[in-house]
Amino acid sequence: MSIIAGFMVPHPPLIIAEVGKGEERKVAETAEAYHKVGREIAALAPETIVVISPHNVMYRDYIHIRPQKRLRGSFRQFGAKKPVIEAESDLEFIDALCRLAETDGNASSCWGVLGGESEELDHGTLVPLSFVNRYYRSYRLVSAGLAGLPLAVHYRLGQAVKETAEKLGRKTVVIASGDLSHYLKEDGPYGYREEGPAYDQRIMDVMAGAQFGKLLEFSDAFCSQAGECGHRAFTILAGALDKTAVQPERLSYQDTFGVGYGICTYHVAGTDPKRNFLERYGAEVMERHATASDDADGYVALARKSLEHYVTTGRRMDLPDALPEEMTGRSAGVFVSVHKNGDLRGCIGTIAPVQDNIACEIVENAISAAAFDLRFSPITPDELTQLQYSVDVLGEPEAVASMDALDAKRYGVIVTKGNRRGLLLPDLDGVDTPQQQVTIAKQKAGIGADEKGVALARFEVVRHGEKG
Repeated sequence: MSIIAGFMVPHPPLIIAEVGKGEERKVAETAEAYHKVGREIAALAPETIVVISPHNVMYRDYIHIRPQKRLRGSFRQFGAKKPVIEAESDLEFIDALCRLAETDGNASSCWGVLGGESEELDHGTLVPLSFVNRYYRSYRLVSAGLAGLPLAVHYRLGQAVKETAEKLGRKTVVIASGDLSHYLKEDGPYGYREEGPAYDQRIMDVMAGAQFGKLLEFSDAFCSQAGECGHRAFTILAGALDKTAVQPERLSYQDTFGVGYGICTYHVAGTDPKRNFLERYGAEVMERHATASDDADGYVALARKSLEHYVTTGRRMDLPDALPEEMTGRSAGVFVSVHKNGDLRGCIGTIAPVQDNIACEIVENAISAAAFDLRFSPITPDELTQLQYSVDVLGEPEAVASMDALDAKRYGVIVTKGNRRGLLLPDLDGVDTPQQQVTIAKQKAGIGADEKGVALARFEVVRHGEKG
């Protein structure tokens, strides 16, 4: 057994009678569809229900899965003591799913059970479970959230959910909980933006037809302007139904309160290898960009290819064959810098080597520059043709006694005090003096401008590509 069905649902608390106190009648169509979902799940009798909620514990670079044995919650924060929802977690499923993250080939594990100590369920999980529980309770729960990571990583988590269900032989249902646009009406709680109804029409067309590949084509900017909250949850659902034939059904759509509520169902009808949407999307993007950014320099080419592969597939790229000995036969610290139209878009590096060789260092740091530079949002596929890359291979740091031994164009600088350390690369635009270098490096390290006892070191770099 594996995934037997998936459901796209909203999570308005007022649809619960104890919360709505009559207002729920204004979304009766949504409630009726929700009851149908509950009855369908009861008929399927799943052993495990995976609920993806944007209101679960959320981190920018890590998708949290609740590890507690028992979870519970109520609508107390919305003025209702009942219903109280309780569920037992499927710990075996959670453990197997997290082990897949550790072996998935990502730059780091992008999902797992770290953080989130509370056993309290969020309303994005409580609303769908309140309808499920009216008809069926013989399930164990996997409660997961979202992250600020690329859509491809969320799709990959869905694939891992499917792989886990297959490995354990578990009858599994996936519920993607998420409202649509919050900007649908001038008199709504959030006002109106033209992107709101445009998003809702587009997403309902996509989901009603189970055209899951198109989910990956929505830009972050458009989703943000539309004020949606469920797109990444729907993308995880799509991943869970990867290479799967489904029977889609649109049950309802309402925008009564200025927020979009859509419900669609997907019953599994066998396998379909052609519905490998992430794989196809990644191949299409890479093909479109191949001729537009064919770098002559092998260091820059490797950085670009590894970044593009990760952004479009959610996976770490294997090292290409026949890389030169200078990249595979020695180790060094490496910085990968990414610019977009002349502005920095991401920069991550290592002062000393942490990978087996320079090539591996480039791959890991390119991925980190794309998705894990906390100063920026993750790079998205629609940006790839606008990016420029540089790769700096660092020489051995050399301690110096004073700034007199520095040269902002020739040497990078490292400042250290205790366990605080900051680095700045050489020959950067707008950084013309050692004093400027040291000041910026201190700021990066959290070292005060007037603090004493700061150690200085310099290093040279071999730069590939444009300025970092």
